[in-house]
Amino acid sequence: MDASPKGAGAPRGSDHLALDCRGLNFYRIDRGLQDLLKLYMDPKMRAHMEPHYDRLGELAGGKLDELAEVADKHQPVLHPRDRFGRDEDWIEYHPAYREMEKIAFGELGLHAMSHRGGVLGWPDALPPIAKYAFTYLFVQAEFGLMCPVSVSDTSIFVLKRYGSEDLKNRLLPRMLSQDLGAMWKGTQFMTEKAGGSDVGALETTARNENGSWRLYGDKWFCSHADADVALLLARPEGAQAGTRGLALFALPRRLENGARNSYRIVRLKDKLGTKSMASGEIALDGAIAYLVGDVRNGFKQMMDQVNLSRLSHGVRAAAMMRRCLNESLQVARTRMAFGKKLIEMPLVKKQLMKIMLPTEQALSMYAYTADMMGRANQGEEGANQILRILTPLYKFRACRDNIRVATGAMEMRGGNGYIEDFVNARLIRDAHVGVLWEGTSNIAALDAISRAVGKMHSHEALAGSLKTLVRESAQVPENFRNRLDLTIDKAAAFATEVASRAENEDWARVAAGALYNMTSAVLMAWEASRSGNGKRLLLSRMIIEHRLAAEDPMAMRDNRWESRAADLLLRDADVSLADASPLVA
Repeated sequence: MDASPKGAGAPRGSDHLALDCRGLNFYRIDRGLQDLLKLYMDPKMRAHMEPHYDRLGELAGGKLDELAEVADKHQPVLHPRDRFGRDEDWIEYHPAYREMEKIAFGELGLHAMSHRGGVLGWPDALPPIAKYAFTYLFVQAEFGLMCPVSVSDTSIFVLKRYGSEDLKNRLLPRMLSQDLGAMWKGTQFMTEKAGGSDVGALETTARNENGSWRLYGDKWFCSHADADVALLLARPEGAQAGTRGLALFALPRRLENGARNSYRIVRLKDKLGTKSMASGEIALDGAIAYLVGDVRNGFKQMMDQVNLSRLSHGVRAAAMMRRCLNESLQVARTRMAFGKKLIEMPLVKKQLMKIMLPTEQALSMYAYTADMMGRANQGEEGANQILRILTPLYKFRACRDNIRVATGAMEMRGGNGYIEDFVNARLIRDAHVGVLWEGTSNIAALDAISRAVGKMHSHEALAGSLKTLVRESAQVPENFRNRLDLTIDKAAAFATEVASRAENEDWARVAAGALYNMTSAVLMAWEASRSGNGKRLLLSRMIIEHRLAAEDPMAMRDNRWESRAADLLLRDADVSLADASPLVA
């Protein structure tokens, strides 16, 4: 990743500043991603997609990164009326944002690639492992636009699964188009003043008037506020309280005759991050909407979209952490202080490890979770159970890690990391939304432990799958495989104990974190065994030592293995299993 010299002769002035990642190909420099795609993707599909990944890697480090920087600085503007005073509210976007839309929706078809064939020349719909690799590369440059892309994708999924034939024929051809002049983008509007996490408290009402459903109420936080069709929950008049009384509706921005529907964007939110994308407040005044699925199962149906979005959030967190790691490595390798490069300094190495470890964990969790989603979609027995627990675990831990990693990367760059001229400030701002959208950390942890563990026993299927991977990791030293086996048992038993009694609820986050760390440790060891990449084996041990083992913070322990491991992990060259194995044995 080292760039060419900044100039001839002794450095002066700006020559002393550390480089950033602008101009790098984010696919080519990511050995971890390349290895995992080889493990999880069909070889024929990977051969077809690799040129597209390579092109997006170049765009993400170049043109897309430049457009994202501009769009972040020029936020959307709401125009409540047209020039004749009519209530034709519309949102004005900077041309840089529109150019990114052309890349995401038009050229790449990110919203459509898992729903139909023909995108990027592939004859069939792409599996999750392939789709989310595009998300992972795209978000390393731009996070905000991925919200409209993701909710368009997930809205299509829900409509395909639950919509009537008439509704699917009405909406899906337009939503699956890559023609920006004709396509309809999707979104979901859920949060209200009365309830964010407490969805059952929603107050929006649905009335069946002359055979048409009309909606009345307010939605408080609506990202992609001007989408062409929004999925949202409302309570039909006379329905019971709580989530069981909610129905799911599709709300078009405009009616079939082209007229504006009876709702308006009241204002746009002045957000901490995701500034390129418009989030706003919506007032519904008898807006026509189409019922989706069973009127009694709206919340359950909407949760399919929420869970898909949670996986997307985990991948987006992994992507932003990768950008943070790459930026930090650029700084450490190109900045001199006290007569030597930063990367030669022990505390800098330690800080880089704190950035690298959660980054690589999130990458492994993306591949495994996406693979399980693909298997579940194919009807493989047990895959849906595993996916049920992986999704909230991934969203919970990766999004929290992203905040810490972004802060560490800012500190690595120093004062310039606090300046908006560099990407670090935007990475920090954007990182925080991951712990809010699709449920806070508490909600995700409770979903994983109270529901997935306590009610569905999904952790048992997960533990069984991971034990199989340990057995398959023949190239890993036996004593370390035994340690992984014991860790699986311990994390699963702890999750069972926490889920068994309501008074243990305050341990839910600890149990969820343990399951996440245990899973990623096993995955990395298995990946190392299958790919020959010794770096992932070293990272597996670091998870065990620093995430799952008790440690006295004031005990001077022998960390020579860790120092040697850090040296191997921070070098550009590959690390063989033969070199890594002694450090885990």
